[in-house]
Amino acid sequence: MLELKKGDDILAVVGDIRSLDAAKVLLSERLDATNLAKLELIKTEDALVKIANAISICNPESVFIDSGSNADVEWIKEYSLTKGEERKLAKPGHTIHFDLPEDQARLVNQTYYIINEGEKMSSLAKSILRSDAIEYVIKHMRGIMDSKVMMVGFYSRGPIGAEAAQPAIEISSSAYVMHSAELLYRNCYSQFDAEVARVGLFYTNLHSEGPNRPEDVPNARIFMDRSWQTTFSTFCTYAGNTLLLKKGNHRFFVDYTTYFKVEEQLSEHMFITGLTGPGGRKTFFAGAAPSGCGKTTTAMVGTDFVGDDLAQLWIAKDGTLRAINPEKGIFGIVEDVNLEGDPYLMDCLRGDGTEVIWSNVLVDENDVPHWVGHGETAPQRGSNFMGEWYEGKVDHEGNVVPMSHKNSRCTLLASAIANHATQVAEDPQGAPVKVLTYSGRDSDTMPPVWVAKTADEGVVIGASIVSKATATEVGATGVRRQPWANAPFIPGALADYMKAQFIFFNSTKFSKVGKPVMAGLNYFLTHENRNGPGKGLLGEKKDVKVWLGWLEQYAHGDVQGISTPIGILPRYSELQPLFQTLGKEYPKSLYDMQFALYVDKIIDRIDMQREAYSKEADIPNQLFEVYSRQKAELTLLREKFGSIVAIDLLA
Repeated sequence: MLELKKGDDILAVVGDIRSLDAAKVLLSERLDATNLAKLELIKTEDALVKIANAISICNPESVFIDSGSNADVEWIKEYSLTKGEERKLAKPGHTIHFDLPEDQARLVNQTYYIINEGEKMSSLAKSILRSDAIEYVIKHMRGIMDSKVMMVGFYSRGPIGAEAAQPAIEISSSAYVMHSAELLYRNCYSQFDAEVARVGLFYTNLHSEGPNRPEDVPNARIFMDRSWQTTFSTFCTYAGNTLLLKKGNHRFFVDYTTYFKVEEQLSEHMFITGLTGPGGRKTFFAGAAPSGCGKTTTAMVGTDFVGDDLAQLWIAKDGTLRAINPEKGIFGIVEDVNLEGDPYLMDCLRGDGTEVIWSNVLVDENDVPHWVGHGETAPQRGSNFMGEWYEGKVDHEGNVVPMSHKNSRCTLLASAIANHATQVAEDPQGAPVKVLTYSGRDSDTMPPVWVAKTADEGVVIGASIVSKATATEVGATGVRRQPWANAPFIPGALADYMKAQFIFFNSTKFSKVGKPVMAGLNYFLTHENRNGPGKGLLGEKKDVKVWLGWLEQYAHGDVQGISTPIGILPRYSELQPLFQTLGKEYPKSLYDMQFALYVDKIIDRIDMQREAYSKEADIPNQLFEVYSRQKAELTLLREKFGSIVAIDLLA
């Protein structure tokens, strides 16, 4: 069980400001008249004490309070350029930021939860005792902002006033981080106190890049203090490690919903998008996928895109599932983003009128950004995350340096994208979600789409995601289990999170029509693993629109599919018309390869999951019951039809 405000508050211990009066004295001494006047609007006592402690610890040369006004936001942008964290590109509103070569993704081996003695943690999480974290902060964060400006912003993770939105403070010496925050989150400076009173909590995020030298990166740490809902980040700039309103605070909300909002709310690593179905109806989806597994592409396939990364869910009073995106922008991977697969995003990246922060791409001599997979003529030379670049360049280990890093990014307002459903995205009532999907990176086992027959089976689909490590995590390798694509962000015991999932999706609070369809997706089957005639993916990137289209029709009862031991699979006759809307032929032979059941592989996957979860304490029995039932039915199927079962045999 998570206990809030347990143990020493590290900010207070190291900063030694323990009262509002002491905080006010320090703030009046360290802020100039303009910024002190801005801060006087904030009345939340805990917030003022935390800001004062951050100043006491980091010792900045000056403090800038970001009120969210046009003037303040412009000041941050200009400061980022002056400081050299960003540089203007040829297109107005476009800038480039380079992270250090050693700091190109989440530093998974340097990311820890701060815990108290005896607390249960997820077996997939790294933790550090509170006493050791205090020692680190004393050693590395005291004076870390000497000669720097500390910037303080007040944000909402979600539309202000939404059931599952939370307020947060971002404190950083990086103007790039603060510029990114203004694109990705809703500045709630004037509503901050009211939001804290409504929600009953706020998150505090303290970051400094330090000297920003390669030799400092080994000392980088990303700490999440679960008890005090405070993050600490040092010696890095990559936004996934520093803009902790994102994944840091997502972790806190996963914790909070798991232990304090059971059967009420969930915090998920999911896109949110809407699809227009027959008769013009709008159907909203939320879908989980590990970073680098096509989540942004899937989100933007929709006609009514809301978000590409995170979703906060709750059961509304009318019995429907509702979702908000805690962000108002996207921090999207650009590798393989091109006109064919991502036309809406490409309009923003190559068109005029969109503000974009690029990171870790190639910039040519004309100050135009380029990236791997953009489908355009690539330059032979330029500058990228490794400095001067030319085709064939190798690093110090002899590895060829790509034109752009695999985790290179673009940051922009989601509302700039033509298919963004801005009104829905900003509605505190949330998007009414009818379909939930779970996908990983699976080249040989599961079909492209299947639907859970029960809520328990739906939870198990999420619990069983498997994916290859991607470029979003420094130091991660191989094929790994990725439960709910949320595993890196689950602080507490995995059993507690899973129990909350089973309770939520079996809740009687759902109306008959409000209970969501739960489904699996897999875009990564290959010819080699399905005895196909070619090489590479067994299908195309844009086929995802067909899989979502079929799920949209299934959710409304327009199609029935085929019942199998792993769930409901689509009929060929149900898919063929959807492919025609893409202007594509869909041979029956391709359908047969994609939807045949490779029974041995599925059973091996079940056995792997059973073995892994059997090592976890207190895992709910529903998981093992679903695995046992599916394995038994698959075994009978194999005895009858062999190890590869043609889908037509089950129709």
